[in-house]
Order: sequence, then C-alpha cells, then structure tokens
Amino acid sequence: MSKILAVFLFTMFLGFVSCKKESNSETATEEGQLSIDFEKYKLENGLEVVLHQDKSDPIVSLAIQYGVGSNREKTGRTGFAHLFEHMLFQESENVGQDQFFKKIQDAGGTLNGGTWQDGTIYYEVVPKNAMEMVMWLESDRMGFLINTVTKSAFQNQQEVVQNEKRQRVDNRPYGHTNWVIDKNIFPEGHPYNWQVIGELVDLQNATVEDVKEFYDKYYGPNNATLVLAGDFEIDEAKKMIQKYFGEIKKRQPVEKLPVQNVQLSETKRFYHEDNFATTAQLNMVWPTVEQFTKDAYALDFLAELLAEGKKAPLYKVLVKEKELTSDTNAWNRSMELAGKFRINITANDGKSLSDIEAGVFEAFKKFEEEGITDTDIERIKAGLETDFYNGISSVLGKSFQLAQYNEFAGDPSFIAKDIENIKAVSKDDVLRVYNKYIKDKPYVITSFVPKGKTDLIAKDSKKAAVVEEEIKENVETAVIDAEEEIQKTPSAFDRTIEPVQGESPKLNIPNSWNTTLSNGIRVYGIEHNELPLVNFSLVIEGGQLLDSFDKVGVANLMTDIMMEGTATKTPEQLEEEIELLGASINMYTTREAIIIQGNTLVRNFEKTVDLVEEILMEPRWDEEEFGRIKTKTINEIKRSDANPNVVARNVYNKVLYGEEHMFAYPTVGTIESVVAITINDLKKFYENNFSPSISKFQVVGDLDKDKVLAVLKDLERAWASKEVTIPEYKIVNNRDKSSLYFVDIPNAKQSVINIGNIAISRTHEDYFPATVMNYKLGGSFSGNLNLILREEKGYTYGARSGFSDFKIPGTFTASSSVRTNTTFESVKIFKDEITKYQEGISEEDLEFTKNALIKSNARKFETQGALLWMLHEINKYDLDPNFIADQEDIIRNMTLEQHKALANRYLDASKMAYLVVGDAATQFEQFKNAGFDEVLMLNKEANEVKFSEVKM
Repeated sequence: MSKILAVFLFTMFLGFVSCKKESNSETATEEGQLSIDFEKYKLENGLEVVLHQDKSDPIVSLAIQYGVGSNREKTGRTGFAHLFEHMLFQESENVGQDQFFKKIQDAGGTLNGGTWQDGTIYYEVVPKNAMEMVMWLESDRMGFLINTVTKSAFQNQQEVVQNEKRQRVDNRPYGHTNWVIDKNIFPEGHPYNWQVIGELVDLQNATVEDVKEFYDKYYGPNNATLVLAGDFEIDEAKKMIQKYFGEIKKRQPVEKLPVQNVQLSETKRFYHEDNFATTAQLNMVWPTVEQFTKDAYALDFLAELLAEGKKAPLYKVLVKEKELTSDTNAWNRSMELAGKFRINITANDGKSLSDIEAGVFEAFKKFEEEGITDTDIERIKAGLETDFYNGISSVLGKSFQLAQYNEFAGDPSFIAKDIENIKAVSKDDVLRVYNKYIKDKPYVITSFVPKGKTDLIAKDSKKAAVVEEEIKENVETAVIDAEEEIQKTPSAFDRTIEPVQGESPKLNIPNSWNTTLSNGIRVYGIEHNELPLVNFSLVIEGGQLLDSFDKVGVANLMTDIMMEGTATKTPEQLEEEIELLGASINMYTTREAIIIQGNTLVRNFEKTVDLVEEILMEPRWDEEEFGRIKTKTINEIKRSDANPNVVARNVYNKVLYGEEHMFAYPTVGTIESVVAITINDLKKFYENNFSPSISKFQVVGDLDKDKVLAVLKDLERAWASKEVTIPEYKIVNNRDKSSLYFVDIPNAKQSVINIGNIAISRTHEDYFPATVMNYKLGGSFSGNLNLILREEKGYTYGARSGFSDFKIPGTFTASSSVRTNTTFESVKIFKDEITKYQEGISEEDLEFTKNALIKSNARKFETQGALLWMLHEINKYDLDPNFIADQEDIIRNMTLEQHKALANRYLDASKMAYLVVGDAATQFEQFKNAGFDEVLMLNKEANEVKFSEVKM
C-alpha cells in the first residue's frame, strides 16, 4: 500500500496505536491487533499528555502538537502559522537568542518543527539525561515567550520564511501548481484556499502585534498535546511535566473548526507558462471528503488502483499505449476539514496536455470495463503490518503518531478503529466513490508548460493569476528595538536556571557479525529483535565508475531494467509478488555502486530474498520496457535542465573533476549518451560487472547469523564469481586561484551557490578529523555560515558545508540558495568566513563541537535503518566494527591547534571554485571587480560563453 501510506504519512505521520498502560514493547495483541502501549492524562490547564515507555535505547523524544495550522488564518493574513513556528526557535524569556538549537545540539540531540494546513508540531530527540532540559525549553516557549518577540527578530524570520518560499515554490519547476489548484478548488475564505507558506505580500506586511495576537489565541496548553516517548520512568516524567507545564495558564478557548467540504459547479481550466519547466505537466483535481470517513479510505484505494503499478489503467493507457508520459501519479488527500483527489502527469517532451487529458478519460473507461479483483484489494492491504512496524521504528515516529491521533481523532487509541476501516475497504466501496466523486464530475485542471509552449496546454484553459516576484536591488533595513527590559512572566521557580543534565549515556555499539561466502560475497549482520522486521541491502561495487564516457548512464539504466520482471515473471507479475509479501525491493545506482535494498517482515525474509535472487540472476531484458525506461530517463534529464539546483550540481562537478573523470558527469547520463545506449550495452555491463567478488550483503533484523546464511545459501550456489576491475581515474587537483563561475537562469528568484574544491577520500586518515573540524563552520544549524546568512542576515533558508564521502577524493563544498538580490553579499560572506575559520575557533566552540558529536551517538543505533547504515560504512570502507568508538576518541582528543591545522590544510578560500547559478542580467556584473582571480560565464554544460551571448 505504498502510495496510500505515503500520502497519509505526509499529513499524519501515520502509525497504528492502541491503548495498553505502561508496557515497553510494541506487539500484536492476542487478538492480532497491532499496538503501541501508552498512558494518557490531562493537566488542570488543559494540556493533554501521552506517555510511552521504550527502554530499547537511552533516548527520549518530546513532541508537542498544537491545534493550529494555516487553516486558522484569514485572507490577507496568510502564512502566520508557519511564520510563528519559526519565531518559536528564536528566544524566550529564560532562553537566549539562537540558544534552542545550540542547547539541544550541545546535549547530543536534534530538533525541528513543522506546519501544515491542520496543525503545527515541535519536537526534540535527546539522550535520556537531557529530558528535563527539553521540558524546560519547550515549556518556556509555550508559556514564557511572547514578551521577547522583538521587531528585529521578527523581521529576520520574515526574511527567512520568504526565502523558504522562493526556494520551495518560486525557484523550481511547477512550484506554483498548488497555489493555482487551491485558489480554484476552495472558495475565497475557505481555510484551504491559501498555501501554508503564505502569500509573499502577507509575509511582508505581518507585524509583531499580529504575532502576539496569534500566540495568545492558539498557543495555550489547552490547545496542545504533549507526547513523551522513550527511556524514562513514568513517575519522574509526570513530576517534571507538572513542574514545567502545570503552572502555564490556559489561554483563549479554541473551538474545533467545522468540516467544510466543497463542490464544483463546473470544470475550471488554467494554464501557466513556467519559468523553470522544460516539459509540460497536467493536474486534474476533484473535491472529495474529510479524513477518517468511509469514503476517504476507499478514495485512497482508488488512487492506488488507477495509477500505481503496471496493472493501473492510467499506466496502461498513458505510458504503454500512447507513450505520453513515463510515470503516472494519483492520490487522495483527505484532511481535517475537506479533501481532494488528484491526478498528476508530467508529459514526455513535446507531448500535448490535451492528449493526456483525453488519455485520462480513456483510462477511466478501461477501469470501468476491467473492474477490480480481490487480489487487487488484497495486495494493497498486504503491506499494512510491515508499514506499521516501520512507522514505530523510532521514538520520534511514535511521538508523532500518538500526538496526531490524539489531536485529530480525540484519542491515540483511535487506530484500533482506523486500521479496521482500512481493512474493511471493498471492491464495491472503491467503485462507489469513483462514481460519487470522480466519474463525470467537475474538476480543476492545470496546465504548466515551458515558456513559449502554449501549444501544449489543455484546450480551453485560461491564464492563471500567478504572481511572480520582481527582482529588486537589495536594501538593508536596520530595525532598532526599543531598549526595554523584558517583562518576566511570574513562575513558581527560577526558570533562568538551566536543569542539570547528569551523566550522558555510555557508548553502546551493537554486536555485529560478519563472514565471507564461498563465492566471495562479504556478509555483515546485526541481530535486532525489537521488531519483527528485516532491512537488508546488496551492494555491487562500481556503479557509475564502470560506465564508459560515450555511454554514461548504463549503470543507472541497469537498475531500472532489472526491476522490470524476470525471465519467468512479467513486470506486472514481479510487482504483484513483492506487494503480496508486504515487502519492498528497490534498486538504484550511485557513483560507486549498484544497490538492491529490501524491507520485509521476518517471516517473509526468505521469500523476499528469493525474489531478489531471481531479479539478480534471471534478468528479463524486456525490449519494450527498455524503450520506456530510456524515454523516461531522457525526459527526466530534460526536465532537470532548468532546475537551478541540478544545474549547479552538474556544472560544479565538471568544473572540479574535469571532463576526463567520470564524476564530472551525472549518474543518470546525458541526453546524447542515453540515446546511444542499447539493450546490448546493458547485457554487456551485466556480464562483465555483476559479480559476488565485488558484492557485499548487509542485514539487520530479528534473525541470527545461521538463519541469514541459510537463506543466502541458494544465492551463494547460483552466483559464480568472476574478476571485475573498477577503473581508476586521475584527478587533476591543481587549483591555484579563486575562480568565479556564473551560470545564467533568467529571472531566478534565488541564486544557488556552491563553493569548494577537491579534498580527500573517505578512507584518508584526515577525513573524519576534517569532518569534525567543519562542524562549527557549516556542519550544523549552529554553524557560522548558517547563523550569519540565515539568522543574522535573513538572506537564505539555510547554509551548510561539508566533505563528501567517496573512496576516491571527494569535495569540500559550502553551499546555499540565497535571495537573488543578496547574491554578491552572500558569496563574500562565504569567502570571508571560510578564510576567517583558518584563524581558529574558541575553546567554547570546540567544546560545543565535541559535545554535539559525542553525545549524539546515543541516537545512532535506534532504528534498523541506522544500523544498516553502520554496516554499510564498515563494509564499504573496511572499517573496524567499533569504528564509532575510535571516532569518539578522535573527537574527544582534538585540540585547538589540531583544529586550526586541519582548517588551514583543507579550507583555502583563495584556491576554491565559486559557482553561482542565478539571474545573470541583475547579478553577474558586480563580480567582475570583486577580487577573484578570474570571473567566467559558463553555460549548463560548463563551457565558457561570453556575457553578451547570454539571453536577457
């Protein structure tokens, strides 16, 4: 049920919860009901508290869900819920500016928040000794925050949120689609008529007074659920919760919003010429119904049956028969107040959206004629148990689930009903909702096409009223806050005193085992018996490195074609067998490997591995599917051609590695190289490069070594070893000057900046020390680059730096996407801060780095995914099974002198490449006399062009 779950996860962090008091395990009950044990109670001020003990790892998660999303906003005042989420990370009466992130990271934890239409959530995951500190922080911003909201802090976060909008909406293909849909499916004034991110003009016009009013109305304890999950004692936790949250006063009552489903009286048709699109995209959206209704469950199934997989009618008509697209998508999104059903099709290059719309209705007719089988329904339901256990693999996941069910269903134990509702969906239900909501019903249709390609729009469409931001000159505005002493909210105790954390949990690396099979496969495993799950991967070394320069992309196509059936199974049959096991098998290509990754229940591990063996040993080489895969890949390359982030990545790699290195080219290949690839090239690649001699198998789950090896016995016998040589490419790392490269993306609302050089390999003795050294520069939210560019200047949504991890020398890269009119200033800040970092950091900053990195190891072994990553690291780089302990020693023993020496060795700003991908017409000229050794204009293939040749 991948698509159903994916959509539900997006809105609800889906989990399955039932109420049984104070037990530590997640199990199936005697009746076969999947459950998480919890206890719920309410404080006198209305705060609802949910506790779940899980002592498997020495960590705790605290999540607070507030009953406020963008649905509580008003026209002309949009974006407030999300903007206010940002404000809560600034400071409070007893916690200083920018200290929320720093204190949590210093304790070895992680934190964040999220806002959507129906809610806002804040969360932390920390070692268990920091539990009281987290309660202190969260309670301070719930009850002791608003007096600290200053005009300057507010203005800064206004800029940050506007940059987030530019990055996620304005500066990417099809970014305005949701705006057009929601404006036209939901009437003016409906709580879903606007976007969570808000309108740019509303964000710019918001005031501190608006924020204070919003806080007073919606951020009281009586409008929140607190969930504590992890390794704690119940009585102790209750005392802390009462101490820190119990004295916070109730605020205004928040009435539950009524359901507001909508209907369309006629179909509405819109188009938009998209600045970043290179192929057209169609969306068709029907209004449906709110969450947790019988129809909502059936609509989820309908979406999957129409679009997901080889049997889906949309796939059969649009992909196989008409070749109008390479992928079909449909989903139902039922929210708290209303719902919508959406079909999303990105066209193949040059294909008309009118033809695609007609094809959608042909698919509907096929759906009506072919009907639904019992097997169709059962394969969708088969993954429920696997998805349940995946959903509770972390204490954070459990916190989300418990909080959201409590807020939206009134009780965390609602899952007992929810899961039964999903199981109860029948063929008749699916056909009923199809007829009720979709067949012959009005819809909103959007055609997003490349600029100048209006011939591709669906017929009778009118221009959508998309507002594009004008690029203006940057004007720095300084806001001076009145020097007034912050008024302190009374408390029963001194909240300025930070709670003592006590001793951090000791490093406890899980035991692992390893062996080498007779055919050469190296096998590493960890027995993890908390859940009846298995996660595994087979890594075949080489990947893109085994491609040839004239046919880059063969390795990538291999991972697609090998999932398209086997010698004895059609693509449709293979897909169905995987789904009926409730398993997932994914295959993908990286720069250095081809990877097959699997996730399944323990009882289905052997059958899942049997399918992996069949995929690996008996490829189908389906010519028809190969043609479809090539078309899909070529169209993906064309679509990415106008994506500033993809352009930046591709040009950056070519500039640094040079044309004679394979890493200079995208793993997916180029249009020319993919066009030239034949299925015989794939067969040759398979014959030459698939061998157990360069393969490694990692497995984590409720299985011992003997069971794993017994399951692998058939693969060991069937797969014969052969010698494979992975090419080595010479890296010319002779940068001796600072070079500013500019790639033009006309009218870009942000500039993508990548700065760096070739550095060191993952296996180099300096790699991990250098990663530690980088932490305070750009390795975390509290890194200098982010604190200046985001928190101080408001130029970006985020800035970072780091070393890439490859067996061959990788890159050091500092990067960000910044507001277009701050491009020059941002590049200068990057250059200055990297240079300044060579002078060394303070003892306090080094101590912060050590604490953050060492203490965070308490979170490193919680999930099967985390343990599988650890095995990957051990197996790929021939590391000691206890390498994390060795890393702790490196961190603990690092001195200021060593830190400074590493910075001087690897961070020479005078010899770096500075790449800017943005609007040349407004930004390029200022770099010509900015102190760089050379300033060059490049095209998207990284070839030099003259500024006069750039289209303005």
